Amino acid sequence: MWFKNLQIHRISPWSLTSQQLEEKLAKFAFSPCASLESESAGWAPVRKESDLALSINGQILLTFRTEKKLLPGKVVNAATRERAAELEVQQGFKPGRKQMREIKEQVIDELLPKAFAIRSDIRVWIDTVNRWLAIDTPSPARADSVRAMLLRTLEFGIQCVELNDAPVAHMTDWLASNEAPGGFSVDQDVELRSNTNEKAAVRYVRHPLDGDDVRQHIQSGKRTTRLAMTWNDRISFVLTDAFVLKRIAPLDILKDAADPTADSEAERFDADFLLMTGELNHLLSDVIVAVGGERVPEKDLISEGV
Repeated sequence: MWFKNLQIHRISPWSLTSQQLEEKLAKFAFSPCASLESESAGWAPVRKESDLALSINGQILLTFRTEKKLLPGKVVNAATRERAAELEVQQGFKPGRKQMREIKEQVIDELLPKAFAIRSDIRVWIDTVNRWLAIDTPSPARADSVRAMLLRTLEFGIQCVELNDAPVAHMTDWLASNEAPGGFSVDQDVELRSNTNEKAAVRYVRHPLDGDDVRQHIQSGKRTTRLAMTWNDRISFVLTDAFVLKRIAPLDILKDAADPTADSEAERFDADFLLMTGELNHLLSDVIVAVGGERVPEKDLISEGV
């Protein structure tokens, strides 16, 4: 249930009822690829036999599903060459560019219905109270796809979180002083990068970060672009220079906090979702303060803007 990544955004004030939300999502519900389609995308039920949205106490969970058919280029090119050779024998001369393009399109149309389809899901968390939007993917490109579908579906404003300071400066200071802000501790994974043209990088994995070698890298001009941290002994994560949280993991204290009274799988799912959103809300607030605070936008979001 727990998100592993948080690509964080702000949204415009929320005004949709649960019914209105379901109606909007239903217009863009996921359906498998048709025989001649190479890919498909849309909103899928959050869990089996459920609605397209899970809404509890102002917290909303969505599932963005994609399906893509695997059609390797080598297979297409080999079949195209074979078909072109047959056509050359028939017509007595090699096919031209236009013919080759038509042959390739025909080959793709014939192979697509037989191609394997791969599905993948991306979870989306919308906090209508605190106006958070979080996408559970480490990939900026996949996050872009989710944002595009959200804008198309819900027609509301989405904006990246604007910070007063760059996270790089704060993470570098924490590492150099070996002192994290209150409530946080620095773990043993870090990436340091140089601003020079060479873009030199150093990574430490499961390695103590309080040694002289780390400080020497900082003194030579490298800056912290990824830093593993723990928040209040409750959640571990990696903070990046783009203010993305990765490798999020609840620690034992939260694993033990699961609701023991939940009888069904659906009840356990709902309880875990509320536990996760409550903890992540506090974590996000504390992280933002730790990196210098959030810049207040000059005007509110509009539905056309991102």
